[in-house]
Amino acid sequence: MNSFNQIMTKERKVVQPPHPEPTMSGWYTTAGPELALLPQEGDVACDCLVIGGGWMGLHAARRFAELNPQSSVVLVDAGRIGNNASGRCMGFVIDLAHNPRKRDFVEDIKGNKEELFVNLDGIAYIRSAVEEHGVDCDWDAQGKYHSAATAHGVEDLHRFSKALDKLGQNYSWVETPEIQAITGSKHYIKALHHPGTVLVQPAKYLKNATRSLPDNVTVHENTPIVAVQFGAPKHICETPTGTIRASKVIICASGYLTKFGFFDNRAIPLYTFASMTRQLTERELSRVGNKNAYGLIPANSFGTTVRRTIDNRLFLRNVYSYATDFKTTTQDVMRARVQQQIAFDRRWPELSSIGFEASWGGLLTLAQNGGMVFGELAEKVYGAAFCNGTGVARGAAFGKAVADLASGRSSPVVDILKTRASPSKPYPRPVTAMGVRIVTAVRFRQAGAEV
Repeated sequence: MNSFNQIMTKERKVVQPPHPEPTMSGWYTTAGPELALLPQEGDVACDCLVIGGGWMGLHAARRFAELNPQSSVVLVDAGRIGNNASGRCMGFVIDLAHNPRKRDFVEDIKGNKEELFVNLDGIAYIRSAVEEHGVDCDWDAQGKYHSAATAHGVEDLHRFSKALDKLGQNYSWVETPEIQAITGSKHYIKALHHPGTVLVQPAKYLKNATRSLPDNVTVHENTPIVAVQFGAPKHICETPTGTIRASKVIICASGYLTKFGFFDNRAIPLYTFASMTRQLTERELSRVGNKNAYGLIPANSFGTTVRRTIDNRLFLRNVYSYATDFKTTTQDVMRARVQQQIAFDRRWPELSSIGFEASWGGLLTLAQNGGMVFGELAEKVYGAAFCNGTGVARGAAFGKAVADLASGRSSPVVDILKTRASPSKPYPRPVTAMGVRIVTAVRFRQAGAEV
């Protein structure tokens, strides 16, 4: 798809590293011990450098190392693995996107079935880490609930069910008494249960999957790439404390891939925000339903996503904002926290006075046309980026597939991803930013009590 769409250059290019996050992710702070830091120092060489330790990069490193056991692999992340964008999601490992009708993605049966095939491959690869390598991540294959709190939310559910019917998907309706018993909340009036999705603690998975990487992988956190010089015989990637010379490079840095000279100005960066309660007491738990863990997707995509976790916390996510220069601020996080408190008040008014223990944002990269980056970007430089949402299963599949490609292999997933459209150029940045702000504000108001 994207093979050699950029001109190979031996010129040194300065790379803007990711901005540090203003707040810690609640997932990360509750995910157990941090990984042992291994500083990157001096001039080192490797057969393959993977840039980015999220869903794509982690699985790309694992797959390349498995396929090439005699090769040396270096995985770098600009921050701490698990506290990056991948570890800040809501932990839904989704087999089929929330809304097969959405216009940002393929809107035909063939395209959606290919999406399902790719995501199932990603889920299987994640599952193999859990089952074969003992990666602890609170794995819970119970599926997800699409929940409605309003009449227009119920209408959205019925439209969604028709899309699932066309795709031959199984699902079941959950009526008012049952969804209120599951959640302990009178806020919800109907839901649709769709099996196939797995719930995980994302930061815990990323940390523990890193610990289980093959022995030929070396991991360096807090190691941004600050300059690159692509060319033969080695690509030269500079860090703040040294240099990594690699025969092959796989870039899995989400929208930051554009900072390496590929698909410049194609990314539409958004932030979405979440808050987490402290652990609930036994008395408080009796108010949040009869099921000890669940995941609720709002019927309206601008509503509030909810997780109840096995360690007895509530997570609420809502609010989207345009991320100028790929960053957010503490003020942005706190503004979103106000909206999450409102959502908490609506759902559990007798409990919501406990507030939140942590609030944070996470970066999400979109393309104007819903396109993605996948392929050989320059000679022996490979990349995967732009999940366009629901990035856990997709990310694992994309990372595994790009490592297959870098290893000279093909697969049905590689063949599918090669056919995907590349990210198109969006409108000029001020226009895009204004458009995102207007659309998100309008859609947020329209969602009403679904928020």
